[in-house]
Amino acid sequence: MFRVKQQAVNGWGGLGVEAAFADPSGEVRRLQWEQAATSVRFEDVGPVSAFPVVPGRRWGPGWWWSATTGRHVMHGSAAMRTQLMVLDRDPNVTGLSGRPVRLLWRDTDGRVHSWVPQLFARYADGPGLLADCPSSPSVGGNRAQRARVVLEAACAHVGWSYRRLEPPPAVVAANLRWLAGYRHPRNQGPPGLRAALAEAFAEPRPLADGADMVGDFLQVLPAVYHALWCGHLTTPLDEPLREGVMVCADADRGEGVEKRLGPAAAKRRDERSGRRTR
Repeated sequence: MFRVKQQAVNGWGGLGVEAAFADPSGEVRRLQWEQAATSVRFEDVGPVSAFPVVPGRRWGPGWWWSATTGRHVMHGSAAMRTQLMVLDRDPNVTGLSGRPVRLLWRDTDGRVHSWVPQLFARYADGPGLLADCPSSPSVGGNRAQRARVVLEAACAHVGWSYRRLEPPPAVVAANLRWLAGYRHPRNQGPPGLRAALAEAFAEPRPLADGADMVGDFLQVLPAVYHALWCGHLTTPLDEPLREGVMVCADADRGEGVEKRLGPAAAKRRDERSGRRTR
């Protein structure tokens, strides 16, 4: 694999790969890849080609409203929609678009190949991510794997990255879908509610208990879910979002939160659950 990647880099030196994309008028333009990567805002570019409609497939193309950009992003599959949710919730992502660029290159025999990554994401510090969203690792077959070698090298050449994004576990995906339903700012509630939630969940406590502390449960609950989507509140997403799940007001989503929502919090959750079942 390393030899193939090295051959790709040496073979085109970054200069033989081209990028095709649609300009604001809808006309397809082509630039050398390095020039396109540094001059084109792919987060603002529409799809370079239509998302395919496959007869018999339950899921067709659709639109995702992005909380990150305040605009719609087109998607073509359930797997792609899930990855849009993941990226839309990432605080380091500042831009998103679907199928904005086609990369073209020649192999050693002179044959032209092309590939259209399903997703583009821009990160706050500038680099871009080109990604595909297969529903399983084998989707796309050998052609996808050959394209992966070239796209990884091309992206690395300009300081970007290319990934085939693995679907999240089923429980995580279900929780993300639920929280995404509250991603719009209208769910954040009236002024002062965010601060009240931060105070109620200053220490880990069950979701329902914290919401009850703030006010009317049914009125506060949408704001709790919105805060969980935004990261103002945190909870482990690998267990179902029930009223007894432990929630903590901590802006960091890393190891610190996991420690605070660890064994002690789990014990409190189990004790509370036991009281309710008796």
